[in-house]
Amino acid sequence: MAGLIAACAPPMTDGAQARNDFKSLCVDCHGADGRGNGPAAAGMVPVPVDLTRVAASNGGVFPRLQVMGHIYGFTPGRSESPMPEFGDLLDGPAVPYDAGDGISTPTPARLVALMEYVEAMQR
Repeated sequence: MAGLIAACAPPMTDGAQARNDFKSLCVDCHGADGRGNGPAAAGMVPVPVDLTRVAASNGGVFPRLQVMGHIYGFTPGRSESPMPEFGDLLDGPAVPYDAGDGISTPTPARLVALMEYVEAMQR
């Protein structure tokens, strides 16, 4: 019975994959430390967001859904954002994600992991 339960458990997000995704997708603009000082940031308008201050700039609350939306490319009202869309790159196996409303929604595991990686950078 325990084997059956384990087989049904949702896969956990992968921290190593998130670290690699951050290095390959985010570092050029946001920098290795996430502070918006990557090698491609020079001269960018607007400047890349300091990812370590996302919660601080949102009243101390990390906006998990908004961050995933930006990463994925869903940014209503911001069609001119220089942020590339990474949705296609992050598609793949999904994990149930509950945004706090009690409803688990299948969400790409790599997207959740990358959002959690950025959340862990908060200072």
